[in-house]
Amino acid sequence: MEAEFREIDELGNWNAVYQEIRQQSSDLPCKIAKLPENRSRNRYRDVSPFDHSRIRLQIGSNDYINASLISVDEAQRNYILTQGPLPNTCGHFWEMVWEQRCRGVVMLNRVIEKGSVKCAQYWPQREEREAVFEDTNFRLTLISEDVKSYYTVRQLELENLSTQETREILHFHYTTWPDFGVPESPASFLNFLLKVRESGCLNPEHGPVVVHCSAGIGRSGTFCLVDTCLLLMSQRKDPTSVRIQEVLLEMRRYRMGLIQTADQLRFSYLAVIEGAKYIMGDTSVQESWKELSNEEDLPPEFTPPPRPRPRIDPPNGKGDLVNSDATHFFNEMIKNSSAEICANSAPQTFSDGPDLRKRAVAASEVGATALLTEPDEPIVAREAPPKPARSPPKTPTEEATPVPPSGTWRPLLTSVCMCTVLAVGAYACYRTYFH
Repeated sequence: MEAEFREIDELGNWNAVYQEIRQQSSDLPCKIAKLPENRSRNRYRDVSPFDHSRIRLQIGSNDYINASLISVDEAQRNYILTQGPLPNTCGHFWEMVWEQRCRGVVMLNRVIEKGSVKCAQYWPQREEREAVFEDTNFRLTLISEDVKSYYTVRQLELENLSTQETREILHFHYTTWPDFGVPESPASFLNFLLKVRESGCLNPEHGPVVVHCSAGIGRSGTFCLVDTCLLLMSQRKDPTSVRIQEVLLEMRRYRMGLIQTADQLRFSYLAVIEGAKYIMGDTSVQESWKELSNEEDLPPEFTPPPRPRPRIDPPNGKGDLVNSDATHFFNEMIKNSSAEICANSAPQTFSDGPDLRKRAVAASEVGATALLTEPDEPIVAREAPPKPARSPPKTPTEEATPVPPSGTWRPLLTSVCMCTVLAVGAYACYRTYFH
C-alpha cells in the first residue's frame, strides 16, 4: 500500500485515479428519492440513496429518509450514512436512530460552514437542555458535553414518548473538518476514530453507527473507508492484501459518491498507512496521535461570517465612503482642517486606489489617517480647531480702521526706478560717444 501511495504521489496521478474510481462506480436506481413527496426531504438534488439500500422509517405513511445502510460483511461492520438533517427531518433522524437501535452518531461537519447552513441544529444546546420532536414523538435531552480542541463528545438521552422508554446515545462531533477538504492531520483523525471505537458504538451487538456530514458522502465516506480498511487489515492474515480502491468501490454499491475529492482519497491512504502501525502492534502510536492532535487545547472560536459593512455617508453626504469621489471628500476635510494642513494638502491631487491611503497619511496623520484606518467606525463631522494666531490680538479700534498694508507698491516703485536709471545711463553714454 505504501509503494502504491508513493507511486501515485510521485506521478501526481491522484485526480486520474479518483476519476477512474468514479467511472467504475455502480449506477443503481434511486426512484423513491425522486418522488415529488420526497423532494423536500433531500438536502441536495444530486445526492440520493439507492432504492436497494435505503433506510425505511416505520412511523407514519411516508417511510423515506435520505439515508443508506452500508454493510461490510467480511469486517462485520455496518454504517448508516445520511445527510445532515433538515429542519423538517430532525424528527425522522431520531426516529431512525431509535428504530435501528443505534448507539452512536458521528457528525463530521459544523452547522454553519463558510456562511452556509450545512445542517439543522438537531440536538439541544447547552442552554436548552432538551428538545421535543412532536412529528415523531421523541424527546432528546443533553446529559453531558466534553469539549476538546477539535471534537466534542455529547451524552444524550433519547426518549420514546409513546412507550416512555429511554436510551443513551453518544454524539461524536468532529468540529474542524472543512467541507470538501481533509482533517488537519492523520494523527488527529485517527485519535478521533479511536475515541469512537473505544466507546463501543461500532460493535456488532449495537445497531449501525450513524455517520453524517452535509451530504453524507464525502467526509462520511472517508471516515467509513478508513475504519473499514483498518478493520480488514486487523482481521486478515495478510494485511497487505487490503486494497483501498476495491473497498471503496464495494462501499459505493450502497451509497453513491462516497469520497468526493482526490484529496480525500489521498488522505484516506495516509490515514490507513499511519493506522496500520497500530494494527501491527505498535501501541505507542496511539499516545503520539493524542499528543500531535493537541486535543486538550482550547477549541477555536467559530463565529458567523461578517455581514457586509453598512453604507456610511461621509461628511459631504455624497454616497458611501468607499465609492465617493476622493477629491471632493478630501476638499471637505481640508475645509475643516487647520491652516497648516490646508497649506500641505491643497496642491496634491487625489485618486482612487492604493495611492489614496498613502497620500492621505502624508497629508494629515491626525485627520485623514484616523478615518481611513478605522472604516468600521462611523464617520462624524467634527468642528475644525481654531486657526493659530499669527499676530498679537488687535484692539476694536484697530480692527475698525483698516491700515493699508505696507509694501504693497514697493515692487512697482523699484521697477520704475530701475528703468529710469537705465534710461538716463544709456542717454549719457550716447551723448558722450557721439558728441
